[in-house]
Amino acid sequence: MLALLLCLSLQPAVALDVTRDDVSAFIDRMVSEHQLDRDYVTAVLARAEVQQSILDAMSRPAERVMPWHEYRQIFITPERINAGVAFYAEHRDRLAQLEQDTGVSQAMILGIIGVESYYGRITGRNNVVDALVTLGFEYPKRAKFFSSELENVFLLADEEQLDIETLQGSYAGAMGPPQFIPSSYRAYAVDGDGDGQRDLLNNWDDILASVANYFAVHKWRAGEPVAAMATLSDNHRVRPQDTLKLQSTVGQLSKAGALFATELGTDAKAGIWRLDGVDGDQHWVGFHNLYVITRYNRSVMYALAAWELGNSVVAEAGAAASSEPAG
Repeated sequence: MLALLLCLSLQPAVALDVTRDDVSAFIDRMVSEHQLDRDYVTAVLARAEVQQSILDAMSRPAERVMPWHEYRQIFITPERINAGVAFYAEHRDRLAQLEQDTGVSQAMILGIIGVESYYGRITGRNNVVDALVTLGFEYPKRAKFFSSELENVFLLADEEQLDIETLQGSYAGAMGPPQFIPSSYRAYAVDGDGDGQRDLLNNWDDILASVANYFAVHKWRAGEPVAAMATLSDNHRVRPQDTLKLQSTVGQLSKAGALFATELGTDAKAGIWRLDGVDGDQHWVGFHNLYVITRYNRSVMYALAAWELGNSVVAEAGAAASSEPAG
């Protein structure tokens, strides 16, 4: 099996066949529904390549193959926290203004940028059109979704005057430090500095404002908690869930034997998940704001990592500031 996977990963890229029925239908739709030039769309797709490495990566996302304690260790490191502190120092005023304007905490924005791209250091080296062509036409499990994202990247390039063939990003077609997929870019990106463009590839004013806008649109609640670790009583009746939607309330979980700290009322929506910790099972109770984070990435582990990283950066920045000698 290992030899087979190695062989597949070394397969050369294959040019997309634009005469295929599904590809031809896509081109027809872009012309008839969006009035894009047929020759332009066809030429872009004809130069696109199906990448086996992208299909391989799609089959093993870290959230699915790693236990929580290993996944967490990717992001909660002294190096990444220090990078976040430096980033925070550079953008502190802008982040403070965004928190005031939107209610989205600075820590949450810092956590997202840190997890998604190591504060802009890692934004992906895959050609976005290649990625979306590969997944839209050669990954049947989610072909409809990625074909829609391919449609959106054509529209995005037209709207924002981007060179579609030079766009780079993740193996799933996510772009820039915030790693927005094309549909999210179109829906949630904002012009943070008022220059008339929404640039999520290079403009930090736009990037930070767009992350804040994403959370605001998904109803982030200022000042409310995200999650709390719980212990279970000996005679508990808690059943950890495997879906993201909050299925209980604070009161119901407490009554069932989950012991955790929160200032939320008993009627507040909540969910509980079991994760693999270093020393065994961990149980995490998540609240409304945890659910909001999962709108960015559909994973409880992702949400917890981004939340913890952002809080760690703010705490470390505060500790460093308090230790500085008075001027």
